[in-house]
Amino acid sequence: MVSMWIEENNKLTKTFTFKDFSEAFGFMTRVALLAEKLNHHPTWTNTWNTVAIELSTHDAGNIVTEKDKKLAEAIDALL
Repeated sequence: MVSMWIEENNKLTKTFTFKDFSEAFGFMTRVALLAEKLNHHPTWTNTWNTVAIELSTHDAGNIVTEKDKKLAEAIDALL
């Protein structure tokens, strides 16, 4: 089952689970390159095969904006 982005507490959140740490880290690398290109960077954590991502726009007062929705779509497209 594929999880959806959830909007709560002024953040878009989603947790991704991979086969192992290498797959999770590879995904994080691809997200990092994408985020840098879009100049919009996530708050995230990684524990072994799991990557949890939170998106909000800091310069808009830490709320969800169109920038976050576009980055979320672009992250999903990496899979």
